[in-house]
Amino acid sequence: MAAVFEVHQGTSPVILGLPHTGTYVPDDIKVRLNDNGLTLSDTDWHIEKLYDGLLDSVTTVRATFHRYCIDANRDPEGISLYPGQNTTGLIPETDFDGVAIWKEGEAPTKADIADRIARFHKPYHDALAAEIERVKSIHGVAVLYDCHSIRSHIPFLFEGKLPNFNIGTDMGKTCDARIEAAAVEITARAQGYSSILNGRFKGGWTTRHYGRPEQNIHAIQMELAQSTHLMSESLPFAYDDSKAARLRLTLKPLLQRIEQIALEMKRS
Repeated sequence: MAAVFEVHQGTSPVILGLPHTGTYVPDDIKVRLNDNGLTLSDTDWHIEKLYDGLLDSVTTVRATFHRYCIDANRDPEGISLYPGQNTTGLIPETDFDGVAIWKEGEAPTKADIADRIARFHKPYHDALAAEIERVKSIHGVAVLYDCHSIRSHIPFLFEGKLPNFNIGTDMGKTCDARIEAAAVEITARAQGYSSILNGRFKGGWTTRHYGRPEQNIHAIQMELAQSTHLMSESLPFAYDDSKAARLRLTLKPLLQRIEQIALEMKRS
């Protein structure tokens, strides 16, 4: 079986988490997907390329498996991130439009969930946790910046049009206030973009699970509207170099500022 995660180690106090960019689906799972599921439409397309090279010596931990195998940003206990709202589960049964992704009779079972936690979810999070501890051992502090993207219009999940920058800190619980404030300030002054703090997306399970400011581990989620860096938010979800280059002009100083704050924490 192919490796289910990739790690690139750096010496910065910042770690980039990439749980939803992978498109690997092993044959035993792929054969159970219907034609809609096989499009893998709910991928965080090209996010690894978008962030590449923005911060020197940053550590990245990337899941290579697709979220239809199992969602690395969901609670392994199956607890909903947003009770009472439409969302997708630990192993999604539908896409983001509420349309089935599995062939009839092939929806995931309890046995599938246990198997895929062991095969995919746990190895990815073991690797991520290890890198957080390694970076913290260097600096005394670690900041997990969880990288995401999603289509701007998904009526099944939210009304209207999503802002370009969607910052999630679980209402300020997952990171130092200075990190949250920097994200708000830098995205708010980016001309031609919209931003929101703890709107529809308040931080997924990864952010909420690892963000422990009292233990010098901080986590923040950035959910980008895919209109900011794709040619279109439909197949083939092609990367737009011009849009991405403009977006990177905001993402780079944001990551640099977060790193600076982390280093200031180390010195204090």
